[in-house]
Amino acid sequence: MLPAIPLTDWRVLVFALGIAWIAYLYLGYPALLAIIGLVRRVRPESREDYFPTVSVLIAARNEEKDIAWKIRETLAWNYQADRLEILVASDASTDRTDEIVLALKDSRVRLIRMPTRVGKSCALNNLARHASGEFLFFTDANAHIEPEALQRMIRHFADQKVGCVTGSTSATSPQSGGNGSIAKGAGIYWSYESLLQYLESQIGSVLVCDGAIFCIRASQFRPLIPEIANDVQTPADVASGGYWVIYEPRARAIEVDTSCPREELSRRRRICGQGALGVRWLARRDRPLRQWQFFSHKVLRWLTLIPMAMVLFSSVALAWRPIFAVIAAAQILFYAIALLGWALTRANRSMPRWTSVPFYIVLGVWGALLGIIDTALGKRFAIWEIPTLSRGQQVSK
Repeated sequence: MLPAIPLTDWRVLVFALGIAWIAYLYLGYPALLAIIGLVRRVRPESREDYFPTVSVLIAARNEEKDIAWKIRETLAWNYQADRLEILVASDASTDRTDEIVLALKDSRVRLIRMPTRVGKSCALNNLARHASGEFLFFTDANAHIEPEALQRMIRHFADQKVGCVTGSTSATSPQSGGNGSIAKGAGIYWSYESLLQYLESQIGSVLVCDGAIFCIRASQFRPLIPEIANDVQTPADVASGGYWVIYEPRARAIEVDTSCPREELSRRRRICGQGALGVRWLARRDRPLRQWQFFSHKVLRWLTLIPMAMVLFSSVALAWRPIFAVIAAAQILFYAIALLGWALTRANRSMPRWTSVPFYIVLGVWGALLGIIDTALGKRFAIWEIPTLSRGQQVSK
């Protein structure tokens, strides 16, 4: 008979702490949100006949492959035409972006050019100053948005307690230029994010908006800090004013994910780095509820590689016990599959879902940790390059 392992053994403690961290992140936090929702659920009123003026804001940097269809799709939304305007900020574009926008010849479309490159947040600040709408709708140049999305979101603003409404993005594979493995893994990630947004919406406190599709009251817009992502700062600003931030699952956008692991790693690194920069700022501004949400939803997830390593190394150290040997073997298999996924992408070969999901998870947690390190070393993310392989890709309707 094998000797018993004392519960005070450091290996057991490390294993238990790692398991508890991961369990809280993916099970505990959603469960607590659901419980809070039972106690203080918000029920905003909505009106289907509510059509205020809306300014659509698009920050564009060398978006010649997408800007034309993006504007045409937006003008074709199922919304009153005279209640909609589109403002495009060309962030010192060096391609045909400006020319394409000006050639559209529609009075509802305005181009504002930045003579020198300033980054997305500063470009959006400029657009907000020129916007005339009662509401500001933020979207990306490569996001396909369903025609009914705006109306489905704007109806909630008939309730004066609602200050911000976000939709959701679905990832799709590129039609050319890659094998689509990133989009397969991203689909799982977005499904989980949608669940969290739904639960947060039940208490009127969606933490982070979807940058490709969200809308706020123009009166609640505050100048954006260049180093912090607008989909993090803006909902925090709105919530600090006492307004609800809610999620409309029927307002959907579709974005083509990059097919390049290096581009995806860079994107995850930047997103988490920007989020880390906002931690101190959010801690000063946010209410206790949202501070807890930010810690649970974001900070603990950015550091997921730590509990993953804790569980792996402690289970290997305890592998002389059969149960821990099985746990260690399962983790080694998981990382081996992720490594196989990396090898397949390097060879530009498609991978099955069972391979792409572990690959995407490991890619994401590694990029998050690098982003935290970047921030600690003083790196800032006010200006960055777009993932080129996600541009110029049409999606099936």
